[in-house]
Amino acid sequence: MAGRVLFDRDRCKGCELCVDVCPRHIIGMDSATNSRGYHPAHVERMEECTGCASCARMCPDSVITVERD
Repeated sequence: MAGRVLFDRDRCKGCELCVDVCPRHIIGMDSATNSRGYHPAHVERMEECTGCASCARMCPDSVITVERD
């Protein structure tokens, strides 16, 4: 099963909890800042995402949406 993760970049505060919880280690932090001055998270290798939604469950601000194929 493949998945796709979408981040609301402008609401992400860069806490990195999603980075720590991802079992595939495919989430990283963007080098650019969002409109609030934080470095938002993003998926570096989307083709490796399984859609497990661990990142979305961990996010304290609910900025992550997971879609499964």
